[in-house]
Amino acid sequence: MEFTFEHIVSLLRGGGEELFAEADRVRRLTVGDGIHLRGLIEYTNICHKNCLYCGIRRDSRVARYTLTDDQVIASVRYAVEQGFGSVVIQGGEICAEAHVEAIERIVRRISGMDGPAVVLSLGEQTAGTYRRWFDAGASRYLLRIESSDPALYARIHPADHSFDRRLEALRDLRRTGYEVGTGVMIGLPWQSVESLAHDLLFMRKFDIDMCGMGPYLECDGTPLASFAHETQGSQQWRGELTLRMIAILRLMMPDINIASTTALQAISPDMRLRGLSCGANVAMPNISPSELRANYVLYDNKPVGIDPRILEMARPNGVNPRGRSMRFMRRECNVI
Repeated sequence: MEFTFEHIVSLLRGGGEELFAEADRVRRLTVGDGIHLRGLIEYTNICHKNCLYCGIRRDSRVARYTLTDDQVIASVRYAVEQGFGSVVIQGGEICAEAHVEAIERIVRRISGMDGPAVVLSLGEQTAGTYRRWFDAGASRYLLRIESSDPALYARIHPADHSFDRRLEALRDLRRTGYEVGTGVMIGLPWQSVESLAHDLLFMRKFDIDMCGMGPYLECDGTPLASFAHETQGSQQWRGELTLRMIAILRLMMPDINIASTTALQAISPDMRLRGLSCGANVAMPNISPSELRANYVLYDNKPVGIDPRILEMARPNGVNPRGRSMRFMRRECNVI
């Protein structure tokens, strides 16, 4: 099926159960019936950036923390016990050498356990840092573009952020050899359906391996929260639009990994489950130390527990137990 800009806009405005059913059918056909679980470890809420939408931005007064190596490894052991195929080490953006060394050390320890694959989501770094972490054993990296529209990107970030630098970081990740993931926020102030259609076309043009995108949810006290009157709809509307984005991307890029994000669950207890029935094939239960989860506040009303229904949906996949991107593996074999 050819997805033109006009066709995508039409589906975003009016796609419903038929769209979701087709996306679910394509998911099962191309990446299998299994749902891959990635254990999410929120390593640190310290961030040197000051993004206008984020609850752990540099100017936020949230209580700061960084996990110890042993706390991370304890979470990884839990992931192994639960049969998760991968873990995600996520945190604020820090470029200091001590931080780079700590992540390198932790990744080597996880790799030495012969356990789950390591996914990193730690912001923009130098090409050299990406290489160090890759050589230590990390194989996937998620760096969200947030919006592929340079003008909108500039409106939701401080002046010291660079859209071109974000693109170059994504290219650095690809050149290093990672499975590369990106994603966008859906329902931002000043964002149009047409802008979201361009986001989907951007992800196809960049030929991503995995995607994590979700609804924009306000975080009280952030600069962007004061522009709620500029958003296009309610949080429920943003959630429904996110489901359409997931479904359309599945049809556009049938063999990538697509996450049904925690932000969907913040809107409705069942919405993340719905994401897994309309094209998504990845869920990321939070396995960080329970006493610290409330301090990693990206947006208001963030769920902090593990939904047992998500765990029940996971089905072992003997062919691809670590949940690698089928698209990445086919590219490696030069069949894309």
